[in-house]
Amino acid sequence: MTRHDEAQMPMRTAGYAKRVLSPQRLLDVPLAELLAELAVTLEESSIADPSFTGAAVVTRDRLILSMRTGQPNTEREVVARALLGRVLGVPLSLLPEPYRMSEV
Repeated sequence: MTRHDEAQMPMRTAGYAKRVLSPQRLLDVPLAELLAELAVTLEESSIADPSFTGAAVVTRDRLILSMRTGQPNTEREVVARALLGRVLGVPLSLLPEPYRMSEV
C-alpha cells in the first residue's frame, strides 16, 4: 500500500483460508493476538521509501504483511488492520488521505 494509490478494491485471496471476522473484532483485538489467531506473518520490508506503508502478500496457503522498517507504531497498527480487512473482506471505511490501497 502506498500513500498515492487508487481507490480501494477487494483483494483476491488466492485460496487463503477465508475467516469470518467482524469489523469490531478486527479493530479491537491487540494486533499481535490478531496476527497469531489468523496465522499471519508480519515481516519488515526492505523498502525504505516513506510513501510505502505496507503490503499484504497472499499465497495459496499464507498471508504475509510486509511493513516498512521504522514505521511509527500507530501507522503500522492502522495499516496492518486495513490490509487484513481488505484481504479477508471485512467492510471498513476507507483510510483517510493520503492513504490509498491498490491491488497488484
